[in-house]
Amino acid sequence: MMPLAQMAEAVLRTADGREKTALSRKLAAEWKDARADGQTPDIGTADPPLHPARPDQPELLSPRDVPRRRPGSPQGRIALLHAVAHIELNAVDLHWDIIARFTHVPMPMGFYDDWVKAADEESKHFNLMCDCLEELGSHYGALPAHAGMWRAAEDTAQDFMGRLAVVPMVLEARGLDVTPGMIDIFRKAGADSAVAALETIYAEEVAHVAYGSKWFHFLCGRDNLDPKDAFHSLVQRYFHSPLKPPFNEEKRAEAGLPPDFYWPLAVAD
Repeated sequence: MMPLAQMAEAVLRTADGREKTALSRKLAAEWKDARADGQTPDIGTADPPLHPARPDQPELLSPRDVPRRRPGSPQGRIALLHAVAHIELNAVDLHWDIIARFTHVPMPMGFYDDWVKAADEESKHFNLMCDCLEELGSHYGALPAHAGMWRAAEDTAQDFMGRLAVVPMVLEARGLDVTPGMIDIFRKAGADSAVAALETIYAEEVAHVAYGSKWFHFLCGRDNLDPKDAFHSLVQRYFHSPLKPPFNEEKRAEAGLPPDFYWPLAVAD
């Protein structure tokens, strides 16, 4: 089995979404099997690209230029699923990137177990969204998508704690806030496949936020930092807008994010 960091780089350098996620799931299964056998595989080192390989489509636009569609219409629901698919594909790369990019920071094996599992689940989520799009006669790449989603990775490419603060503890936590509303939209439309897919995503994303919180607190403890103060400082440095309520306080708490972490960073709704 190749070192884990090289596995991560291989995923990052695969462009097609279905091929990327197939490779991601294959390598994650190899890692899981090795760990189940009691092995301590080599982490190794890698040279991850600053930007992961991407398919020719979708066209990536500035956030302000992405067309807005009414979610109550069939085309609006397709657009919503397409946006989620794009988020999930970015998440696959983000989770492999945190493995490949920060191998210089000594971490317990449990860190790698968590993020391989998260990358595997994000790969499943992308494919669930693609399946839903295809069921509706569309596909990933059929619509323009948000070009700014990788900015958090670029901004934190040299800051491990900053990456943990912004990606799982801000961006993925936002998914916990908005996913219940999306589930309601598709339930009202009788779109059972989309409801089931989004419910799977919702259930599993709690753990991804929790991984971020767990390892952020681990690093704070190792460096004798106050986690709340460190989180506020890093989010203000790397996240370029206030956090937006309403917040899903129950699921955020389940993931290890207490209100005093995010409310002080919020803009009044």
